[in-house]
Amino acid sequence: MERWETRLAARDTNRVVRPFEWGVDWLGIAVSNGHPGADLARFVENAVAHSDEFYRYQTPEWFRLDGSTLSFPSPLRSPYEVNNLVFAEYFPAPNNRGRAVLVVPQWNSGEGSHLGLCRLLVRSGLSALRLSPAYHHRRKPPEIARADYHVSSNLGRTIHATRQSVLDARASLDWLQTQGYKRLALLGTSLGSCICLLAAAHDPRVSAGVFNHVSMYFSDVVWTGLSCRHIQKALHPAMSQEDLRRYWAVISPAAYLDRLVASGLRSLLVWASYDSTFLPEYSLQVLDGFRRRNLSHEAVRLPCGHYTSGKFPFSWWDGFVMSRFLTRHL
Repeated sequence: MERWETRLAARDTNRVVRPFEWGVDWLGIAVSNGHPGADLARFVENAVAHSDEFYRYQTPEWFRLDGSTLSFPSPLRSPYEVNNLVFAEYFPAPNNRGRAVLVVPQWNSGEGSHLGLCRLLVRSGLSALRLSPAYHHRRKPPEIARADYHVSSNLGRTIHATRQSVLDARASLDWLQTQGYKRLALLGTSLGSCICLLAAAHDPRVSAGVFNHVSMYFSDVVWTGLSCRHIQKALHPAMSQEDLRRYWAVISPAAYLDRLVASGLRSLLVWASYDSTFLPEYSLQVLDGFRRRNLSHEAVRLPCGHYTSGKFPFSWWDGFVMSRFLTRHL
């Protein structure tokens, strides 16, 4: 399994080692006394303490459905105009009983990612909307081959991109409500799992969540994951793993599990025994965090790795348990 994971990860030959940057300009931070790291840490601590404000947004002024493609302006702008127009693919299910699932795919997902899963949800009687996260698919600036601007060694830009994707997800729920959907769920894979958990923790409209590959800290995945080694090379000389946890706390599930206690959210946590990117030890921390807080959840362990979870038969198994969970709980 480890050899298979490594072989699949090695298929991507366009990873770029970019220089480390604090990226405080992305967050509007004015550096004091030449210590951007200290200023970033203070900003993040305040943002976590006031996360309702950090993840607050205004519903977009317009939504446009062209065939099956939904588009709308992102509630949070970036310097890249192509990234500021959000796209999502809509799969309405007949006899859906007012139930819809917002689906957020993994980092560097292709244009067709999770569309098959959406069709499976439709066959289960659930409408689906597949969101393109920030810097993905049609939103990718022409100078990058991968979605490097969403997760990178630029700390502030990574926070900004993740915040943008969370707000885009919440705005997508707004549109689903205008279509008459009253029972809403989130389903996210890998990076999408983190985005969905952050959105669920700040949006009481979400009644069920499927988190496909889980980790307590955004930073632990980047620091230790096989798919992020090119980012690790830039980060290691500048800080420790614990430092990165502090800087990226505002985009980490660990900061918000307590918010789920009173939410009534029903969750499915999927993890993999041989995951090379979301290491099992970090996934088990999430399971323990849910148990200690008595959060309503189910857990499924896949006997595969991160990349291999997208391969037969594991992809079928994963899709089945996720759709079954949502059919029962939404």
